[in-house]
Amino acid sequence: MVGSEIEIEQEHLTGLYARVDALRDEAAARLATARRAGADRDAVAVWEAEITRLDAAADGLCFGRMDLRDGRRTHIGRLGLFRDGDDEPLLVDWRAPAAQAFYTATAAAPQGVRRRRRITTRGRTVTALDDELLDQDDAETDGSLVGEAAMMAAVTAERTGRMRDVVATLQAEQDRIIRNEHRGALVVQGGPGTGKTAVALHRVAYLLYRHQHLRTRGVLVVGPSRIFLDYIGQVLPGLGEHSVVTATIADLRPGVEVSRVDPPGTAALKGSAVMADRLAAAVRARIRVPDEPVEVEFERQVLRLDPDTWRRAVRKAGRTGLPHNQARLVCHREVVEVLAQRLVEDMEAVVLTDTGEAIDGGSADGKLGEADLRALAAAGVVIGQDDAGGGGDMLDATDEAALRDALLADTGVQTALDRLWPPLTPEGVVADLLGEPGRDWSAADVPLLDEAAALVDGDHRHADGRATFGHVVVDEAQELSGMAWRMLMRRCPTRSMTIVGDLAQTGDPAGASSWEDVLRPHVGDRLRLVQLTVNYRTPAEIMAATADLLAAHHPGARPPRSVRSTGEPPSRVRTTAAELPDVVAELAGTLTGGRLAVIAPPTHLGCLAAALSLTTPPDTPPDLTNPVVLLTPGQAKGLEFDSVLIADPATILTSAPLGHNDLYVAMTRATRRLVVVHPGPPPAELTAVHELPR
Repeated sequence: MVGSEIEIEQEHLTGLYARVDALRDEAAARLATARRAGADRDAVAVWEAEITRLDAAADGLCFGRMDLRDGRRTHIGRLGLFRDGDDEPLLVDWRAPAAQAFYTATAAAPQGVRRRRRITTRGRTVTALDDELLDQDDAETDGSLVGEAAMMAAVTAERTGRMRDVVATLQAEQDRIIRNEHRGALVVQGGPGTGKTAVALHRVAYLLYRHQHLRTRGVLVVGPSRIFLDYIGQVLPGLGEHSVVTATIADLRPGVEVSRVDPPGTAALKGSAVMADRLAAAVRARIRVPDEPVEVEFERQVLRLDPDTWRRAVRKAGRTGLPHNQARLVCHREVVEVLAQRLVEDMEAVVLTDTGEAIDGGSADGKLGEADLRALAAAGVVIGQDDAGGGGDMLDATDEAALRDALLADTGVQTALDRLWPPLTPEGVVADLLGEPGRDWSAADVPLLDEAAALVDGDHRHADGRATFGHVVVDEAQELSGMAWRMLMRRCPTRSMTIVGDLAQTGDPAGASSWEDVLRPHVGDRLRLVQLTVNYRTPAEIMAATADLLAAHHPGARPPRSVRSTGEPPSRVRTTAAELPDVVAELAGTLTGGRLAVIAPPTHLGCLAAALSLTTPPDTPPDLTNPVVLLTPGQAKGLEFDSVLIADPATILTSAPLGHNDLYVAMTRATRRLVVVHPGPPPAELTAVHELPR
């Protein structure tokens, strides 16, 4: 029976691939025609994108089938396919409303589904089927997984060093969040292994499918590190989405090289949202309002700028709401307008007294003085001898405009005005405020530089040159500081965001302890919080080993429920500080099968790399496809491995203010085995973990 069913599905799959091949051939022909005809770039890009979309869907094209109670059958896959002239789909896109029941139907609420079938393929060949009957009259929901066999096969498979999409095994809890149509900031809080990243990325694919305008407005995915972004880099292309921009916070300020690390206290201070007010005050403080008149020299004439004129110009510039450097130009033009008008008035008021003496700077014969003529010459205004007498309208509007331009361009005038309202750079503002050299920047400085750029230049440009995005995804969002959130909000004026994280895993000293506190000031009532409660990755034995750690530092926190057990509890090995590298290397050799992560404090990386014979330079991001990788807890965020070996948990706990969260992250990266090596007695939080004799 199974064999005949596989043959049926194979026949259907073969037909689907034939349709994809035909569509791809057509797209390739259209592309070639467009290129030969010299079509514009947009026309060519349409067919290039279509070929890319079809190629992306070729792996795992069809992965499911629903047999409905009304007798219809619906196949589910990575894209929608139709026969020419036929409205009935050959394949339904997993994002379409008609596919939702495939992920959410249960025996208690079958939603018209009689049977759900998971189809496993390799290349273009059907290799296995997994059927669930949902129409049993006495069936009751027990909270079990939808498509349990397929899900278990996915989570127990060896890691590859790259995240895979889970479109074929999405669970009902995940699917509801993916299809959530909230238009504001959707926060997905979830513990380790709940699939937060997968949900965020699949929601991007869903939103791009449902809301085509996002393709032109753009989507940005922000991750905690380049290691993490490389790890997830294949997911969206595998779902047919190639236009999404990925970046770290530092990437959003191109040209800023992060070359130093701040102490935790300094990082926390720099990350505080109050720094926005301090930066704004620092910029305002650079504008001087003198109490006495200021002398401005122009073509050897001394013009007097009185404080009231300057104050009026400053107020007018401030009311524009422009950034500092643009408002500065408004202010300077206002002042130059006054100075120019005074020059014109002085020139045109040259008259003689009854005794023949010139008034207001004219010469003895009642004509313009040498200084006046120099000023006009600088403006390109030529005055003939017959026109040089005073008492009339010698200058027309064009001449007056030229005089204003000459004043603005004059070095002496500009120098005087710049002393009162100087041009600023973001780097200079931040360096002056911090009292630090403006050459070596830390990660915490990047949002400060971005804030200063917004104040000074209104500059929000980031990696691909786009100023804003239609939707922003933030992964490991608990790590972002208050200033980093301000930086992101400038790039998402619509406040359409998918934000995923776990407050129990916050490691950055400036990171979040409350979603409400960090987001409500920016999004108001457009904030919505949803929860992921099921742990698909971390075995129950490992989650149980974290119980004392959570109880000590997050009392009342409810860890996610693990859906599987391996029968292999975590273990710990006691050693000495001197023997730690050798013991770690010895144990690493026993943890074979799949990929192993050795997670250690930054201070141990050098000696452990030598013991493990790792040749990657210390400043090079580790290659996650290697069998063994060495990481800090911060680098391990969001990643998963078959086995994890933690070196020196006590130092992890004490080397940072939120070290307990770092240890929690390290302990929950494994899908199979966890071993802890501790010099001396174990931390109190780990005493319940089984100790192995040596």
